[in-house]
Amino acid sequence: MPRILVIDDDASLREVVRYILTEGGHEVLTAADGAAGLELLAAMADVDTPDLVVSDIRMPLVDGMEVLRRIRETSAPVPPVIMLTAHGTVEQAVQAMRLGAFTYILKPFTRDELLLSVEQALHASRLERDNDALRRLLRRRQPDSGLLYRSQAMSQVMRTLRQAAPSDVTVLLQGESGTGKELAARALHDLSARWDKPFVVVNCGAIPGDLVESELFGHTRGAFTGADQASLGRIRGAEGGTLFLDEVAELPLNVQPKLLRVLETRQVDPVGGTGPVAVDFRLVCATHRDLARETAEGRFREDLWYRLNVLPVVLPPLRERPTDIALLWEHFTLLHGGPGVASEPELLDALARLPWRGNVRELKNINQRLVLMRGGDTLTAAALRELAPHAGGVAPAAATEPDDACGLPLGPLPEGGLSLVELEKEVIRRALARCGGNRSRTAAYLSIPRHILLYRLNKYDLE
Repeated sequence: MPRILVIDDDASLREVVRYILTEGGHEVLTAADGAAGLELLAAMADVDTPDLVVSDIRMPLVDGMEVLRRIRETSAPVPPVIMLTAHGTVEQAVQAMRLGAFTYILKPFTRDELLLSVEQALHASRLERDNDALRRLLRRRQPDSGLLYRSQAMSQVMRTLRQAAPSDVTVLLQGESGTGKELAARALHDLSARWDKPFVVVNCGAIPGDLVESELFGHTRGAFTGADQASLGRIRGAEGGTLFLDEVAELPLNVQPKLLRVLETRQVDPVGGTGPVAVDFRLVCATHRDLARETAEGRFREDLWYRLNVLPVVLPPLRERPTDIALLWEHFTLLHGGPGVASEPELLDALARLPWRGNVRELKNINQRLVLMRGGDTLTAAALRELAPHAGGVAPAAATEPDDACGLPLGPLPEGGLSLVELEKEVIRRALARCGGNRSRTAAYLSIPRHILLYRLNKYDLE
């Protein structure tokens, strides 16, 4: 039976409301004013917290607005609040809804109006509790957000993330490309008190330089050419949650002091705005570059580096945790091929001996290729040698590759067809490796604009 607390200094109205709600099948408690209502709530604590509070707005000593504010601040779980108001306080009632009240009822009201509002508030509260319980269940079942490991090295990383999760300390994730830095950032978010709030990912290297500021900090309508609509920006989009700045070393130098200012003041200045806006978020950054060297060579601000390097966490490369390879391979095989696809032991032995310069991302891509092109239900070491002869990041020698009429290195086309998307990804991956990871040289080598290359790197999750 739902428990409802009615707070009103009008004894006759209080009695009428109590009678209507009791007849409607609810347990009703009453308080003669706001102070008495708050005392009753404090005495009930968390165990017997009412399912709903119905409060008048105008009361002596402690009014309904103060009751609402105190309930929102101190009660856990927070019960919905319905405000009772006369014509003269409708404006206050609307303000109360902005502050978190469920609705307001205008005096004088009918029995049906009261019961309908109460049932709607109780129903919404039940849905919110059910959703919260479901989110907590999913959180317990997926505590590491997809990170799979058996190795001691990754176990130590997760221990560090679990220790850091309850605080809002800034974490800098470092490691080679493809080691799972975004998954680690999401695990940190899921383990924190912000787990049910937004997790916003920003790839700093994939945003055109002239748009970085508006993307991060937001902009007003008409702030610049093409700004037809206002934008909150990625930072404000992470309100209450976690902002993950991937490849933070790619952030332009002219934007870095503005980010530093946000971290120091917890306020954002939108482009074209009239003043700063307060923000609340937890910052996690990642990079595969050596930020100390980037700072020493003038490509990254020293003060921002100190601000980000509060808790550095290094994700080990896959070659340093070989016990994770078979586990990850089995996971990707199930993901790409379903439960009917197996791997022969010789293949797993061959995988464990490879250097994996592309780390987990390379392992995933090769697994997808073998599953896609397999001739049966078993993945074999022979298929690995045929379809991924340069697995592990070893670049092929140009002289040994057959050329077509256009000079593009290609092997024989498979009889069963192929994926043009996979072919494009492979070409970009190999060109990037040939150019030592330098994006500008890679774009020139492929004869495409740099921003097109950045778009495809982000689209295909390549480095």
